[in-house]
Amino acid sequence: MDWDVTEASVLEHGCIYVKFADGLEGKVRFQPTAYRGVFAKLRDPAEFNKLMVNDYFVTWPGELDLAPDAMHNHIKESGEWVIN
Repeated sequence: MDWDVTEASVLEHGCIYVKFADGLEGKVRFQPTAYRGVFAKLRDPAEFNKLMVNDYFVTWPGELDLAPDAMHNHIKESGEWVIN
């Protein structure tokens, strides 16, 4: 799929770089309000830095992941996805 994630890395706490199978690249930014519920533990930089790509998804330990299709759509439209 075009939205399969092939690369991801932490640029700084709260901001990651992603690259997709179709060559699209961009950033995902977490606003402070995004760190609630299942994402609360990512408030800790050590946890946030455990980012990995698993089966073409951006993931963290504990089965946390970001929807690659939504991420691709937002990045295609504006170059980044801001998560509130």
